[in-house]
Amino acid sequence: MADENKLEQMRKILSKLEDIKNTQESSIDKINHVITDLFQFPDSKLEKVMEEAHQRASDNVDMVREAIDEYQMRINKLSL
Repeated sequence: MADENKLEQMRKILSKLEDIKNTQESSIDKINHVITDLFQFPDSKLEKVMEEAHQRASDNVDMVREAIDEYQMRINKLSL
């Protein structure tokens, strides 16, 4: 029974990790919209900030995605 409780908690954490990834992906979309707007209204300082923010958000998505994959494998092993 303790294993079932642990699995349930792990699945809740996995869901939160997915939410974090989705939030980061949404941030990337919003940053892309600003970058697109800057094609019409150039602002070199803002472009530089948005490019850096885009890179950081992309890195975060990659990091969280890797954590999700690894955590999912651990859940799968416990589920057997």
